[in-house]
Amino acid sequence: MGIKDKLKFLKANEHNIYVIHYSCENLNDNNENISPRVTSIAVLHLQSHTMHSFSIHLVAEKAHIGRDEIADNYNDLEKQMLADFYSFVRDNNGALWLHWNMSNINYGFEALSHRYEVLSGEKGVRIQDSSKHNLSSLIIEKYGKDSIAHPRMKTLQNLNDGNHRDSLSGEEEVKAFQDKEFVRLHKSTMSKAYWFQSMYFLLQKGKIKVSNYNLSQKLNNQMEKPWVKLLSFIAVIFTLVQAGQLAYAQFNDPQADEVIKAEQPVGKP
Repeated sequence: MGIKDKLKFLKANEHNIYVIHYSCENLNDNNENISPRVTSIAVLHLQSHTMHSFSIHLVAEKAHIGRDEIADNYNDLEKQMLADFYSFVRDNNGALWLHWNMSNINYGFEALSHRYEVLSGEKGVRIQDSSKHNLSSLIIEKYGKDSIAHPRMKTLQNLNDGNHRDSLSGEEEVKAFQDKEFVRLHKSTMSKAYWFQSMYFLLQKGKIKVSNYNLSQKLNNQMEKPWVKLLSFIAVIFTLVQAGQLAYAQFNDPQADEVIKAEQPVGKP
């Protein structure tokens, strides 16, 4: 399925799309666990703009656990947060999930499932791979892998109004977790989900600003627009009509062949 068909499919199913993003500990080895702890998950319904939040600090507040006690209860809080998330997934069976590179065990749906299994001994609700749509990959497929300078997310944020005051870099999110700034961390997670939503709508309109958009890709995308296709169709019909009229005139005008013969150079058949 090409990028045009993928976007057409998503457009037809926007009522069923959820944008997802999550924050976690450092993705490297300097964590207390082998796999990084998940700290918050933001799930945004694309069409209604409704945000669903799952966060360690929100679970702690419901359990009347103070900020200074959260670190002593990380495992139980993270387990409950993930249980709440998978309950939401179960209630929305068949949903489509729009994400940003959540594609492996290091960072992705598999990482969420792994953390839940580590903490609870149970597997999380499986989200079918066909229901996952990587916004980053869609943008690259549309504009070309060389159209966005690395780091790609930061480049696109700079070009497409993505530097929200609540948005933190990966390093800043790690520090926020270490400093127990859980609200600040979750606000960053939510702000990125909102930005992914805006990028999706820009992608559907073909209006994402990129670092380098080569001419051939631009022409190819222009040729896919409905009004360009309509003009091309009209041009083909016009050409066929003109050719038909010429053939008809020659067939019905006995003098036409004589005129053509008279105009031919002498000595040529």
